[in-house]
Amino acid sequence: MAVIRNEALHKQVAAAMRESISQGQWLPGSQLPTETDLAETYGVSRPTVRLAVAALRTEGLLDVKQGRGTFVRNAVHGPAATIEQAITRRGTRFETSTDHWWTGKEEATVYRAPTDAVTAPLLGMDEEELTIVCDRLITDPATGTRALHRLVLPLERVGETSLVRTPAVAPAKVYAILAKAGHDLTWHEQVSARIPQPDERSALNLSEAAALLVTHRVTVDRAQGLPLILERTLLGAESAAVGYTVEAHDAPAKTATR
Repeated sequence: MAVIRNEALHKQVAAAMRESISQGQWLPGSQLPTETDLAETYGVSRPTVRLAVAALRTEGLLDVKQGRGTFVRNAVHGPAATIEQAITRRGTRFETSTDHWWTGKEEATVYRAPTDAVTAPLLGMDEEELTIVCDRLITDPATGTRALHRLVLPLERVGETSLVRTPAVAPAKVYAILAKAGHDLTWHEQVSARIPQPDERSALNLSEAAALLVTHRVTVDRAQGLPLILERTLLGAESAAVGYTVEAHDAPAKTATR
């Protein structure tokens, strides 16, 4: 490797490695030579190689698997799964586009927690009010795409339903229980993005460069305008997309002015 003056050495090594990947010298899924071999190949120290590998991990080109080595990541060409955020009602039943993700193999973690600065405004509650929280890792059987789903149930608003005793059910079942209790349901949803935490990255099998899609869906009693439950779903932006059907609404009539 010809050394370029006035440029950090690890950046030059990273550029050479990037070129080797783009030219097919190291194929997707293949294991790179050892750190020692790479240092010898490029005529640099092992710490320099380590910095170059870290840079390519950040770009999403490499994965480092503990105890196994460094591997070229498989190329990602668009999301493997598109989640249509649609809810269908059939009589007393509800259906969502992710019903098949809830295979029953996932073990839920259920606990009680107070509302905080994020959940309280979404639920129209004060902070420190008691909720039941149900966390679960769900997977698309067709693509293997993973999502972390959290269901937050305000205790005072679902206290007369079976959700207090058995909260670990799929969202469609939750909607049916609320409708049976006499609620006319509607939904509000918002999507944001952020950098994943290490445990989220590990659970969702995300690369170092991946961003996280965060959806918050609030189920509301239409007549009272009262938020009943909150759902938070975490998805890797490189492996999943969120789709919506957009319908036009009639604009409110303007009040005549004199």
